[in-house]
Formats: sequence, structure tokens, C-alpha cells
Amino acid sequence: MSLPADLLAVAPSPSPSGSPAVTVPSLQDAQESANQAASWVEQNWSTWLAIGLRVVLILVTAAVLRVVVRRAITQLIERMNRTAQAGNAGTSLGGLLVNAERRRQRSAAIGSVLRSVASFLIMGTAALMVLSTFQINLAPLLASAGVAGVAVGFGARNLVTDFLSGVFMILEDQYGVGDTIDAGVASGEVIEVGLRVTKLRGDNGEIWYVRNGEVKRIGNLSQGWATAGVDVTVRASEDLDKLRATLTEVAEKMSKEEPWNEFLWSPIEVLGLDSVLIDSMVVRVSARTMPGRSTAVERELRWRIKRAFDAADIRIVGGATAPATEEEAPDPMATVAAPSVFSNTASPQAEAAAPIVPQRPAPK
Repeated sequence: MSLPADLLAVAPSPSPSGSPAVTVPSLQDAQESANQAASWVEQNWSTWLAIGLRVVLILVTAAVLRVVVRRAITQLIERMNRTAQAGNAGTSLGGLLVNAERRRQRSAAIGSVLRSVASFLIMGTAALMVLSTFQINLAPLLASAGVAGVAVGFGARNLVTDFLSGVFMILEDQYGVGDTIDAGVASGEVIEVGLRVTKLRGDNGEIWYVRNGEVKRIGNLSQGWATAGVDVTVRASEDLDKLRATLTEVAEKMSKEEPWNEFLWSPIEVLGLDSVLIDSMVVRVSARTMPGRSTAVERELRWRIKRAFDAADIRIVGGATAPATEEEAPDPMATVAAPSVFSNTASPQAEAAAPIVPQRPAPK
């Protein structure tokens, strides 16, 4: 049985997959899209070129300005060093009071801080200008940066305090490498100075890491001069003229010998009696010394004074004890009270409390 010819002509033939047919763009459609893109590029190329040239100009200007500023900072630091050297050369103690290595490290630290700050400001400003060139709204970015800066400031306030304290410490030249300082929390010789932490080496060789923000006071023992003082305690019956002459002789002899003639920056002076007691008196001897050499001068001065006093038969209080005399040892029961008259003298307690009669050796 066959279908009518009219029905076959009218009914469409079903698709094998049942999906709609895919429309393939023609060559004319591709040509129209290319023409539209070319016209869009032709209309906006001048704007792109202007933006690119502006960005390049900003970056080149920032780079040149950064180089110029860093070089100016370096020349300024070098000029400050030359001025400090010329000023110290005119003084007699300039070569001793100023450490070249310390000055170099201080200048390097100051120059590094200034160059870093200048680079951050210049490049940060250039970055903001580049973003504004691309018509990016900077108000939300700046607001977010401000809030983030406040949060970081509160969270890292100790770090900021340490950094600022280190910057001012270096600028004011409070101490440097090689100085012996007392920072309150620790004391010793400075071996490294940083913007956040200062490293000290103690007397026993230990290394202290001191945060700059925790230092409330600084005692620099290496600037200017130091004082060496020795107190000599002798008997009150000693001859004062003989005592002064002996100490003066020791001082003059020590001032002429090396290396003490370099360590002493003033004559050793016998200041006189510091205190007078019933059985003793204290004589004080003092002198100005090179920084850091006061302890060595004091030890050498004590050594020489002791030898000179021994030669001059001047006794220092607290010296050798007097020889013991051959006397009978006291009876340990001599101070014990006698037993009561009502007690039984034959009891063991009474016999234990009786004085012990010392046994004398039989004569030969």
C-alpha cells in the first residue's frame, strides 16, 4: 500500500538527528565584521597612542627623577662626611674621638633611608598617575589604602616605634659601632646598628638584641673621656706627707711609661682625703683617660700603689693579719653559770656542767 503522491510532496522529510541546522556565516558576514573592527580601531587609535605616550612619559620622568634624587642624596652624604672630617682634623683629639668605620656606617644608613623614602615617594606617585591616565577611579583605592594603613599602624605600632627610634638615633649620632654603651636593658659594646634592632656584645661574650623602641636612655661610655678613680684606705696614723709623696711618685712614673702615656689624657692627681675615720682614712687618686681605658688604668694604678706602699712601709687597711700569740685557749665553760646549791652535785647533769680542767704537759 503506497501513500498518495500529494501527501509525499507536502510532508517534509524528518532529519536523522532531530536537531536544527547550524547556520554557517558567509564570506560577506566576515567581511562586514572585519570592516567594523577596522573602523573602530581607526577611530580610537589616536586615544590609545596618547595614553601610551603619556604612560611612557610618566615612567621615564619618574626614573630620571629617581636617579637624580638618589645621586643628590649620595653627594650630600659625602659632603657631610668631608665637613665632619675637616672639623675634627682641627682638634687635637679629633682622630681619637671619631671612628672612620663608625662614620661610614652611619652615613650609609642615613643615605639608605633617604634613598628608600625618595624612591617610594617618586615611584608611588608615578603609579597613581599611570592609573589615573587609564581613567581608573582612585578614590576607593586611596580610601582603602588609608584604612589599611591605619590598621597596619595600630597592629604594628611597636615596629613603627622601633623604626622611627632607629632613624632618629642614627641622625643624632647617639652611638655607633665600637662604642660601649649602657642601654638600661643591656650594656656592652655595639657590634651592629640597625633601624629596628641594635646588637651589643656583653662582658661575658654574650650578644644582646635590643629593640630601639625599648631604649629609654643611653649612656655612651666611648664619647669624650672617661675617669679613672682609685680609693686607697690606710691607717689613720700614717704620715700624710709621706703618703702624698709616695702617690705622686707613682703617678709621675706611670704617666711617662708606655702605653699609659697614651691612655692618660690628664695628669694623675692626688685629690686628698676622701674620708677620715677613727682607725682609717681614704685617699682618692683620679685621672682622665681615653674612653674605654679607665678600668685598665685603675687596675695598673692599684698594682703600682700596692708595690710602692710595701716598699715605703705604708700599711693598707685590710692587709695581712697579725700573727697569733701562743696563749692558752680559754675554758669554754668559764662563762657558764654555776649549778644551784640545791642540786645534787653527784648527779650526771652536775658532773657534765662542771668546768673541764685543762691537762698540762708534764715538765721534762
